[in-house]
Amino acid sequence: MFSKPLMLLLLTSLSSLAFAKEWQVQMLNYGAANEGGMIFQPAYIHADIGDTVTFIPTHSGHNAQSYVVPKEAKKWKTPLDKEYTLRLDQEGIHLYYCTPHLMMGMVGIIQVGEAKNLSVVQQKAPRLRSKMALKPARIDDLLAMIQAP
Repeated sequence: MFSKPLMLLLLTSLSSLAFAKEWQVQMLNYGAANEGGMIFQPAYIHADIGDTVTFIPTHSGHNAQSYVVPKEAKKWKTPLDKEYTLRLDQEGIHLYYCTPHLMMGMVGIIQVGEAKNLSVVQQKAPRLRSKMALKPARIDDLLAMIQAP
């Protein structure tokens, strides 16, 4: 029926889907006392290829928009006040922000596997940071969480 190589490929593909993790990112007006306002929770995720991230507008008035994505990935933007699921199919870093609340420091990072595009993220992050009137150190804290090879 199926050749051994084809069967092995099929089983490998199915097993990776079976173990994929479904992450949820809350878009919040207020986090814990030490986090302050206008945050993604969690703001940093270290995921694997095949995982998904669902952005949940827990509070009204939020979205998420990619700023930097892995080389082969497409840029993305969630609708305002709507859930959105992103399938992670390329290794690297997604640096993203809430369009209405960037100036308030609402940023996040998804690292998928190895940080293959770290140099691009480090190059572009200062420009994003310059648009943050409040809590600009948040982006520095997130960049420090990236696990480089």
